Amino acid sequence: MDDRHEGDHHDIEVEGGALHGFERKISGILDDGSVGFRQPLLARNRKNTTSQIAIVGANTCPIESLDYEIFENDFFKQDWRSRKKIEILQYTFLKWALAFLIGLATGLVGFLNNLGVENIAGFKLLLIGNLMLKEKYFQAFFAFAGCNLILATAAASLCAFIAPAAAGSGIPEVKAYLNGIDAYSILAPSTLFVKIFGSIFGVAAGFVVGKEGPMVHTGACIANLLGQGGSKKYRLTWKWLRFFKNDRDRRDLITCGAAAGVAAAFRAPVGGVLFALEEAASWWRNALLWRTFFTTAVVAVVLRSLIEFCRSGRCGLFGKGGLIMFDVNSGPVLYSTPDLLAIVFLGVIGGVLGSLYNYLVDKVLRTYSIINEKGPRFKIMLVMAVSILSSCCAFGLPWLSQCTPCPIGIEEGKCPSVGRSSIYKSFQCPPNHYNDLSSLLLNTNDDAIRNLFTSRSENEFHISTLAIFFVAVYCLGIITYGIAIPSGLFIPVILAGASYGRLVGRLLGPVSQLDVGLFSLLGAASFLGGTMRMTVSLCVILLELTNNLLMLPLVMLVLLISKTVADCFNRGVYDQIVTMKGLPYMEDHAEPYMRNLVAKDVVSGALISFSRVEKVGVIWQALKMTRHNGFPVIDEPPFTEASELCGIALRSHLLVLLQGKRFSKQRTTFGSQILRSCKARDFGKAGLGKGLKIEDLDLSEEEMEMYVDLHPITNTSPYTVLETLSLAKAAILFRQLGLRHLCVVPKTPGRPPIVGILTRHDFMPEHVLGLYPHIDPLK
Repeated sequence: MDDRHEGDHHDIEVEGGALHGFERKISGILDDGSVGFRQPLLARNRKNTTSQIAIVGANTCPIESLDYEIFENDFFKQDWRSRKKIEILQYTFLKWALAFLIGLATGLVGFLNNLGVENIAGFKLLLIGNLMLKEKYFQAFFAFAGCNLILATAAASLCAFIAPAAAGSGIPEVKAYLNGIDAYSILAPSTLFVKIFGSIFGVAAGFVVGKEGPMVHTGACIANLLGQGGSKKYRLTWKWLRFFKNDRDRRDLITCGAAAGVAAAFRAPVGGVLFALEEAASWWRNALLWRTFFTTAVVAVVLRSLIEFCRSGRCGLFGKGGLIMFDVNSGPVLYSTPDLLAIVFLGVIGGVLGSLYNYLVDKVLRTYSIINEKGPRFKIMLVMAVSILSSCCAFGLPWLSQCTPCPIGIEEGKCPSVGRSSIYKSFQCPPNHYNDLSSLLLNTNDDAIRNLFTSRSENEFHISTLAIFFVAVYCLGIITYGIAIPSGLFIPVILAGASYGRLVGRLLGPVSQLDVGLFSLLGAASFLGGTMRMTVSLCVILLELTNNLLMLPLVMLVLLISKTVADCFNRGVYDQIVTMKGLPYMEDHAEPYMRNLVAKDVVSGALISFSRVEKVGVIWQALKMTRHNGFPVIDEPPFTEASELCGIALRSHLLVLLQGKRFSKQRTTFGSQILRSCKARDFGKAGLGKGLKIEDLDLSEEEMEMYVDLHPITNTSPYTVLETLSLAKAAILFRQLGLRHLCVVPKTPGRPPIVGILTRHDFMPEHVLGLYPHIDPLK
C-alpha cells in the first residue's frame, strides 16, 4: 500500500500530480470480504514500512519511487552534447573501477564477518566443552546461555537504537530498491555498520539464523556508499563521481553489490550473478551482466587470498567456517528408478514444508508486531526471550540423545574430540562415546551443515536425532526470523532441509544406491526451492558449495518439483515479506482483472499542473501543500496557439530552480539565461543527505510575484499513453521501462492535454480493487 494519499500531505510522500480518494479505496477493500488480497502488515496505520523490523510493527516511514528513466530536459541535453571523449572514457573507467571496489570491499567484509563469528563462537564453545569435561553441567549451561544472551542483546540494541532497517535479511529491501522503491535508511551508512556487527553478534549468539541474507544487504549498502560521490555536507565531494548522481547508475552498482554479497557469503561467484538476475534485479542487460560477473570474480579472488593467509593459523580460532566448500561424496553418482522416486518424494515434501514455513513466518511476524510496536525496549526483551529459548533447546535437547560408541577404526583423539567443532562431541558421554545431537546443536550453523553433509558413515546420526534436530531447527527458525537482529533465512532452511533429507536417506538406505550425504544435500535443495522459489541460482550456488557437478541433474529435478508444489499454496518468502511491508512492488506480469480496465479508470482527483512560465508563488504553494514529485508542464497561449503538454518537471528540480532565484518580473520565456547560469550537476540526485526541502527556501513577497521559466528543467519527452490503453498493457510498460511517472493523454482533441499521471501506486491491487470492489481479482 502506498501511503502517499494520506490526509496530512506534509508527512507522507505523493508520487504523481493527482490527488485520489485514498480512504475510499481502502474502505472498499475492507468492506468487501470477497477480495482475496491480504492487507500489508501495518495497513491499520496507513503507513508503508521499510525495514525488516517494521514488518513486525515498528518504524513506519514514507516511501518514494526512484527515477530510473533518463530525464531528458535541456540541462541533460546540454551536458550530453558538451561531454568530451575523455569524459566518456572516464565514465566508463569509473564504472569498472567501482565494480572492482565493491567486490574488494564486500569480500573483505565477508571474510571479517566469518572471522568474527568463528572466533567468538569458537571461544564460547571451547569454554562450554571444558566445563562439560569437568562435569560442571550447570556452570556450562549458564555460561552458554549467558554468552548467547550478551551477544543477542548487543545485536538487538544496535538494531533497535541505531538502525532499525538493518534487522532481518535485507534481501526484500534490496529487491524493492532494484524494483524502483526507495525508503529512508535502507542503504544508509548506519545500516551498513549495524548490518555487519549485528550479524556477527547474532550468528555467534547461537540463533538459528544465517549471515548470507545480511551479506546481500551489506553488499548493496557498500555499493550505495561508494556510488554517492561523497558528501556536500562535509565537503567530501568527489568530482569524478558527478556522473553517478542519478538513480539509474546507482541501481546498476547496487545490483553488483547484491551479487557480490551472495558471492562473499557462499564463495559462489556464478551463483551470485544468477541470484541478482533471478531474484534481486527487475531490469537487466548484457553490459550489467559483465560488470556483475567481474565484481563477483573479484570477491572470489579476495576470499581465496585471505583463506590462504589464514591457513598458517594467524587468524585465531578461524576454522573452515562458511568460506570452505562443504564436503559431499565426490564419487560417481549412480541412481536407479527407486532413487528417482525417492528424489521426487523429497521434492514434494520440500514444497509442502516450504510453503508451510512461509505461512508460519507470516503469522509469527504479524504476532511479533504487537510486541515490537511498543518501542525499542520491547524489541530487545523479545530478542532476549528468544535467545534464552534457543539456548535451552541447544543445551537441553542433547540430553534426550543416547551416547553412541565411537566408530571402529577412527583415529585416537578424534572421537570424542575436544576441539571447538567436531562431528564427535562427548557432551555428557563416557570415554569412547559421543553425543550425536550435541554435534549438531552445540556447533556453529556452518559446522552443523558440514556434519549433515558428510558421507563418512551412514550411522553417525540416529534417526531419532535427525527427527529431533529437524523439528527444533524448523520451529526455532520460524520464531527467530522477525526479531530485531540481522538474520538470514538461507542457513536455517538449509539446516532443516539437510536434516530431513538425511533422515529420508537413512530410512531408504536398504533400497537406495544414493549416499546419505547426497540425500542431505537434496533435502536442503528441496526446502530452499519450497521457501524461496528460486531454481537456477540455487542450483548453481549448491553446486559451487559442494564442488560436485555430478549432482546437477538431481539438484535440478528436486528444485523444480519443490518449487512447483509450493507455488500451489503461496508465494515465496521474500515476496510475502515485500507485501507485508506494504512496498508497492511492480510484478513482471499484469493481474488478470487489469484486462477489464483502461488507464483512465484508475486516474482520479484534481490534477496539479504548471504553465511553462509560471508565477513563483503558485509553484511554492503547490510544493508546500502537496508532496507530489512530478508535475505536468503545459504550454499555453501566448507561447503556443493551443494548450499542449510540454512534459514533466520533478519536485527536486523545482526546488533547486527556486533556490537559485532565476526569476523575471515579466511573463516571458528566458530559458536560455537559466541554461547559462546553471549546470546539469546542480540538479543531480542528492547523495547521503536528504536534498532540498521546501522549508529551506527563503523567498520574499516580491519574489513570490515574479515568474520562472520551467522549460529548461522539464522532461520534454515523457512516456505517454492514451486514456483507452488497457491497464494491463500500461502496467507492463511501466514496469519494463522502469518509470516513475506515466502520463495519460486524451484520445479526442479539444480537451485538456493531459488526463492524469499514473504512478506505481495506481497499479497496486489495494488501489484498483478499492476503486472497483465488485471486480473478481482472479478474472
